[in-house]
This record gives sequence, C-alpha cells and structure tokens, in this order.
Amino acid sequence: MTTISAALAAGTALTVGLTTMGNASPATSPAPSPATSPAAVGEAAAARPMEDLGRGVVAVRASDTDVLVSWRLLGLDPEGTGFHVYRSADGGEYTRINDEVLTGGTNYMDSEADLGQENSYRVAPVVDGEEQEPSEPFTLTADHAEEPVVRVPLREGGTVKFAWVGDLDGDGAYDYVIDRQGTTQALEAYTGEGEFLWEVDMGPNSRDQNNIEGGSATINVGHNDGVTVYDFDSDGRAEVAVRVADGVTFGDGAVHRESDDTHQSIAILDGETGAARATAPVPTDYIDDGPMYARFGAGHLDGVTPSLVSYLKNRQDGGAFNLMIAAWRFDGTELTQQWKWLRGGQNAPDGHNTRVIDVDGDGADEVVEIGFVLNGDGTLRYSLADHGIVHGDRFHITDIDPDRPGLEGYGVQQDNPSGLREYYYDAASGEMIWQHVEDGVGDVGRGVAGDVDPRFPGMEVWSFSGLYNAATNELTEPDTSLRPWPQMSFQWDGDLTTELLNDGKFEQWDPENPTPTGSLPRLLSTWNYGAVNASQGINPVIYGDILGDWREEAVYTNAASDELIIFTTDQPTDTRLYTLAHNPAYRNAMTFKGYMQSHYPDYFIGDGMAQPARPDITYAGG
Repeated sequence: MTTISAALAAGTALTVGLTTMGNASPATSPAPSPATSPAAVGEAAAARPMEDLGRGVVAVRASDTDVLVSWRLLGLDPEGTGFHVYRSADGGEYTRINDEVLTGGTNYMDSEADLGQENSYRVAPVVDGEEQEPSEPFTLTADHAEEPVVRVPLREGGTVKFAWVGDLDGDGAYDYVIDRQGTTQALEAYTGEGEFLWEVDMGPNSRDQNNIEGGSATINVGHNDGVTVYDFDSDGRAEVAVRVADGVTFGDGAVHRESDDTHQSIAILDGETGAARATAPVPTDYIDDGPMYARFGAGHLDGVTPSLVSYLKNRQDGGAFNLMIAAWRFDGTELTQQWKWLRGGQNAPDGHNTRVIDVDGDGADEVVEIGFVLNGDGTLRYSLADHGIVHGDRFHITDIDPDRPGLEGYGVQQDNPSGLREYYYDAASGEMIWQHVEDGVGDVGRGVAGDVDPRFPGMEVWSFSGLYNAATNELTEPDTSLRPWPQMSFQWDGDLTTELLNDGKFEQWDPENPTPTGSLPRLLSTWNYGAVNASQGINPVIYGDILGDWREEAVYTNAASDELIIFTTDQPTDTRLYTLAHNPAYRNAMTFKGYMQSHYPDYFIGDGMAQPARPDITYAGG
C-alpha cells in the first residue's frame, strides 16, 4: 500500500515505551519514532495555520492545602523548554515558587500558598537557560472552594445545549459561544472570564424545532448544529459560522433577509461583535423538499487554508433524505463555495457525526462520515457500503493500533439487516479489518475507542458485545457484562490510559478488578458541583483540551443556565504532551457537534505510547 510512507510522514508513531519524568528532572522526553520526510513521498505542503494560543494557565484547589497549577505546552515550543511558576498573593509582587526549572509535566502542586488570600499564578518558559516573557495570570480567589472547577458567569437566559471555543479577540485565550434554547433560539458570545460580547437572535424561523423537518433558522436540534467557531481567515481571531434564514438579527442589530422562509444562507460573524462579515447562499439543489438542516465544522482540506465544512440534509416526501456536503472558504472579505457533493443515488451511508481528518497522512484533511470518505476536493474516496455498512450512530478514527501504519476506524451499526454490530477498518483505504455479526437485527446506539486495558497493545473498542482489543480482535474481559459503558473517552487523571465520561460521571474501568457496566469506579460526579447535563440529556455542552495541560475539560452549565461550570483536573502528572488543541485532528473534532462523540489526536494516546511528533503547523495571525 502506498499509504504507509505517507502516514509516517504525518508523524504517526510506532509504539515504544513512554518515559515519564519528575518535574525537577532533566528534560528527557522519549525520542519520536523515525518518520519519512514529506518531501520524500511527494511535494511538501506548507504548514497549516492554527491558533496562537497562550499558556492557558489554570489553578484549582486540590485539597485544604494544595493548589494544582497547570498550563499548556504549545505545539511549536522548542524541544527541552522548561518553566518557572510564579505566585502573587493579594496583588503583591510575583515570586517564583519552584526551585529548579520544571521540565516534566506542565503542572505544579503548590502546597505553600496562604489560601485565605487571593493568589494569582503565571508561568514563564525557559529556553536554553534563558527565561522568556511570562504568561497571562490566573487568579484563585481567597478562601476558594476545594473543587476541580472554573466557573464562568453567563447572562440569564434559556437552557444551553452546546458551546464552542475559539479565540474571538486574539488574546491567546479561548472564549465561549453558546446557544440559548427557547421558543426561539439565540447565540451568545462571552470572553473566557465571562464578559458578555454579543447576541444573535435566530428569529421566527427558529420556532419550529422539529428535529428532522424544522424551521429554516433552527440550530442545535437533533444531530444538526448549524454553528461552529474557528479562525477561518487565519488572522488570529476566530469567526463564528452559522446557517441563517429570514429574520435572523446579527450582533450589530442588522437583520438578515431572504426571499422567503425556505431559502437560507451561511453567515460568517465577527467574533468580537457578532456582525456578519460575509454571507453566501446555501445551494438550492434540494430546495423543493424544504430548508436544509446543517452540521458545521472546520478543517484544512488542502493542508494549508482553513475551510468550513457543511453537512446539509433535508427529507423527501417519501421519507428518504437528501444529503449535500459542501466546503467554503472565507478570505477575510468574501465567503466562497469551494465545492459541493450531492449523494443522489450513491450508496454512501451517513450517521450522526462528521469528522474532518487527514486519513492518509499527506498533510491535507478528508471529510469523513460513518460510511464513506470524501477527498479534500469533494470527490468520493471510498464508500463502506461495499462492505455492508449502513447507517449508525457512532464512529471513531485515530491511531487505534500503533503497531499498524496509519489510522484506523471503528464504527457501530443501527438495524443492519445482516446482523452486523460493529466493525474495524483502515481509515485511508476503507479496507475492512474485522466485523462482528450477531443473530438478529440490533440497534447499537453507542460505541467508543480508548486504551482502557494496558495488558493489551493499543486501544480497546467496545459497544454492547464486549470489550475487544482492536489489534487482536480478542476480548480483554471474557465476561461481556463487565465492560465499561460505551459513552465517551476522556483524559483526566494524568496516566496514559483512558478515563470515561458518562452521564455526569468521570469513571475508570479497572481491568484487574472489572465491575458491571453500571458500577465502575468513579472519580467524580458533576452534579456534586451544581452541573446539569445538556445535549441528549447525558453530555456536557462541550468537552476538550480547553485549559491547562493536555488533559481534557468537560463544560456544563448549572440548572439556572447562568454559569458555565468547567471541570479541569486537580491531579498532577509527570507526562508531558503538547496541548491537544494544537493537534490538527483533535482541534477539527472540537469544531463538530452532531451527537457529541469522543475527540482523538492523529496519534496513539495510551499506555506505552511514543512521544508524538511535532505538529506541522504555524501560528495564525503572526
């Protein structure tokens, strides 16, 4: 196969032992696996621009006496970058609190602070022995609650189903865009500290919120979001993309108009003001069947320039669905359609989530559905219908088996007439590696991938038929009732195996002492901190690597929907990884909603992993 060298060129690593290190030890990160230069396998593409993020410093009170301070290692930090941590008490001078340069995990446990006072923390990188400019600070209030939580105030309003993150004002910190559900719908934007920026009223065409054939301006209904946040023109500030219809009022008070209530447009909003910077019409190929619901996300389809990827769907009178996938480019002034793909009569099964990821390692992204893949130019790469795949709810793509070149996919099936329940395949070619078929027809509503059993190489994959090691296609736990619940993978406690995020519970499956699905060891219950579930009644409004080091945050609201409750780890780790937000596959995944699913980098993350290769990126706006 020709995909092997390309996959290695993208930094897919073969498995070697990952050495962790104490914070005061010399910088001895494991060496990356050998990689073929992109120039050796084809014309080298320019690096893709990604967010110029700051350190994302965050501090939480881990105990009566301890504060965990955590920060980002950036994708382009020089090898061997160390850090100093500084604390300011009650607005006084900053004092360094570490003795030696910190070269291990990018976190530090402060056990000496007077927690009856306000304490501000910042970090300064150290490169070749020289201290660099310090980060922006994070302030922990006096007598702060002992909780792994950051709270961001919101205005009063309707319930929140989804949130998105992006650097709206260009200061290197993530800001938040949320929806408001109600009789009509709205979008609101806030800075990372909770300062309200703007509102977009989705108007009268957002009243009909039927999850299949609703109003032309509805957002976040069923698996259709119609919103995403990304820096589409690479100027260092994120924009908001939203599918709009007649009567939408933008953040500057301007009202969008269409010729009727069926025609729609895509609008690119200024991240700081909510004003429309550009609009373009939604293609009308299927307009005779009504307005199109939408799912939005971002990726670099040419490997260099960001694109808005839109999944657009409506229903024919006979019950069948029209499907259009299109890509758009915003150059700072105009929004231009790059291409569109119409499914028509092609056998190309879709699902409830879209992924944009570089499946073949050539540096450019493809558009991936549960049953087919489009190349970056909108042509069909392959359809898994050739292998009997039909519609399903969940699929995942990452380096599931690090001993096998390239990326792999795992998906589950809904009512497959053949009895197919789950399948595992080569993401670049669509070659099927294995399938699990059972008697009868079953609706497999959940499935997930993650390294939950370090006794076996690579990741496990599971739905309801048992916990399988993907590489060997063998059950790691013979009693299939003792598998974890297949909701979402999650990185929280600092080891390299996968934790689980399930219905407000942070859980960890113990392979040495497996317990029934409903009684896994629990690390945290979100409701103990006032959080309520959002999308599908089971999920946070967003999750991902938003603050601090490479571990992930889960964001909820309180019952009143006037506060974001951001769960961020309070557990130290010696493992050093660059922020997942600078991994292209992972950051793309954070831009999509649909039925919320797990995010993965384009390398294997798990026990025994290799140090991931430096991402081939530049910082936008520089």
